[in-house]
Amino acid sequence: MPSNADIIETLFPRPRRIRCRAGGPLAISRSTTLTVECPARADGARAVVRALLRGVPSLIRPRLRWLPALATKQLKAQAYQLSIRADGIHVIACDALGARYAVTALVQLMKAAKKSLPLLDISDWPDFPVRGVMLDISRDKVPTMRTLTRLIDRLADWRINHLQLYIEHTFAYRRHARVWRGASPMTSAQVRRLDRYCAARGIELVPNQNSFGHMERWLKHKPYRALAETTGPWKSPFGTIRTQAATLNPLNPRSLKLVTGLYDQLLPNFTSRLLNVGCDETFELGQGRSAAECKRRGIGEVYLDYLLKIHRAVTRRGRRMMFWSDIVHQHPGIIPRLPKDAVGLIWGYEADHPFDAQCRALRRAGLDFFVCPGTSSWCSFGGRTANMLANLRNAARTGRKHGASGYLITDWGDYGHRQQLPVSYAGLLYGAGVAWCAGSNERIDLAAELSRHVFDGSSRRAGELWCEAGRIHEPTRLNLKNKTPLFVAMHGDWLDPASTKGLTPRNIDAMLARLKHLHQSALTIRLKGADSTLVRRELILTIFVLRHAVLRARAALNPRSLATAARHLHVDLRRIMAEHRRLWLARNRPGGLASSLSYYERNLKEYADFLKRVGPRARRRTNLITVMD
Repeated sequence: MPSNADIIETLFPRPRRIRCRAGGPLAISRSTTLTVECPARADGARAVVRALLRGVPSLIRPRLRWLPALATKQLKAQAYQLSIRADGIHVIACDALGARYAVTALVQLMKAAKKSLPLLDISDWPDFPVRGVMLDISRDKVPTMRTLTRLIDRLADWRINHLQLYIEHTFAYRRHARVWRGASPMTSAQVRRLDRYCAARGIELVPNQNSFGHMERWLKHKPYRALAETTGPWKSPFGTIRTQAATLNPLNPRSLKLVTGLYDQLLPNFTSRLLNVGCDETFELGQGRSAAECKRRGIGEVYLDYLLKIHRAVTRRGRRMMFWSDIVHQHPGIIPRLPKDAVGLIWGYEADHPFDAQCRALRRAGLDFFVCPGTSSWCSFGGRTANMLANLRNAARTGRKHGASGYLITDWGDYGHRQQLPVSYAGLLYGAGVAWCAGSNERIDLAAELSRHVFDGSSRRAGELWCEAGRIHEPTRLNLKNKTPLFVAMHGDWLDPASTKGLTPRNIDAMLARLKHLHQSALTIRLKGADSTLVRRELILTIFVLRHAVLRARAALNPRSLATAARHLHVDLRRIMAEHRRLWLARNRPGGLASSLSYYERNLKEYADFLKRVGPRARRRTNLITVMD
């Protein structure tokens, strides 16, 4: 029989205040009553409470009492009080979300306690009124509806109440089929269904359509090229020269006409009155068609003019504009002139991101703002566990300090979205916890919580393995921005010294030893849940991709064995690609798969081209074990 402490440990997010009562426990029987007290006029409270109580075991007799609003006036929004006493279970909530969270906590306790509950009192409320998740569904990976709804169920249990699906081109816009053809986009019917599904679980589904930068999937097509800022090569802030236009020309009236036309098709599918218009990373601005105007007035002024036009269009459509705030922080002089009803989204994905200064700047201007850290899953294959924890924690502390109204956890898919979904779960779970209450959730046992709340009660080791996958690169002691050195080894040119900078035979051996141990554990770990077989395969593929990156780097540092290594790497990567294809289709739509595989195909071509150059001199050993272990 689990102890009271073990039962309480199953609560997630951890409540800010919990007090155990003397006596007990409360045996659950047909005479056990559950009384929920909630204002009758709270929006949707009656339907929400009744729906939730249907999930309570039939042994409990639910009883509803609708109170006047004054009776719960002392409670904060979304707050609840849950008391388990000798005479039954009592809940007081000031609104529908508070009632939802109280009953969700009760269900968690009952699953752990089985037949009896410890006597206790919980008083709980959130640090941030809005706690959200943003999923990138434009960098190739568009989840199936089943994947999305199962994720939404989990997020609702973790008290997430805001969800965005980041869109560049993956909505089936009428008259723009050439842009989304082959991408398996979301349709109007699917978005409406998802909107209803979210609403029934206390989550606001918020439309998101980038409207300025990151429009390369549009601008590469001939009908839209005239709307691009650049017409030729341009310099990125990372020092690279790029040729694909990605930013709209803000001076062309047709740019605004295109974007507002997209809003008119997208917005009717959502009940939310918010709209995230993006407008981040407008890297080309001032390097093309707007160069003269930017030189005359300044890039910040040209950016602001376009953003204000977007704001007016959003307002006319009865929505409130949200926007990524990275560009305005680069031009602080325009911040005081931002629309006061807009919501600034302060994003940053490193442990030391300057959330403090950026929150202060928007607060001083009188703007509402969210802090937006990330899961650190992208550009990594296995995640960046240490950075993820610090980034999410920093955002929670700083956002609360400066009065941020929201906390938005972002999960991106740069360069083919090749990380598996479980890589992101650690950040989503931990972020949900610190967004609810950093004080009681900063120090949770993340591995144990992952095993309990993601992997359906698997052993703690299951969560540990995924956290360890995000630490494989740590022997290099390289702290790269937004990526890991193993991702660089895969993404850069194979034999370019820059791709293996900082990698040595010693840290390569250390990473291989870690991977070998991780692989052995993955083969033997006991997993529970309907998708346990899939999760194991995703973990093993993650390990194989990381191992391939390490072996690729080792070969590049040892020219004498390049020919043999190239053969083995070629065989190994083909196997990885076949499994990547299979696992992609288990959770996601087929659109975008070819684009994702193209990054691996580039690596495959490097090995093949090298073998062509060395010709018959290449050794033809085929014992994969020699190189791979």
